[in-house]
Amino acid sequence: MRFLADMGISPHAVIWLCNQGHDAIHIRDEGLERFADADILAKSRQEGRIVLTSDLDFGDLLAASGELLPSVIIFRMQNMRPENVQKHLAIVLDRYSEELDRGAIFSVNERRIRVHILPV
Repeated sequence: MRFLADMGISPHAVIWLCNQGHDAIHIRDEGLERFADADILAKSRQEGRIVLTSDLDFGDLLAASGELLPSVIIFRMQNMRPENVQKHLAIVLDRYSEELDRGAIFSVNERRIRVHILPV
């Protein structure tokens, strides 16, 4: 799978994804720190990447757009340490690969994972 990590996600999560065999990039590494959320979604859609973020605006923008892609995983956790994000991301990848491919918004916290299939 292909991923694009937003500024709220540690670059360590990107490294972890790459070590798992995925194609993952961080917007900082692309020099896109000042990109608007809508532009990040457009880039992800063009490149077939899943957005990793802690910013709720991505889910709102995607829902309002009526688009089917990209999938967005929003981490809403108290503990955003890389190892905790990676643990929960591994669960999403293991359980929801079909939904990720098809297009969905995921809201992930320590207690549960909520999935909204696109379009919302």
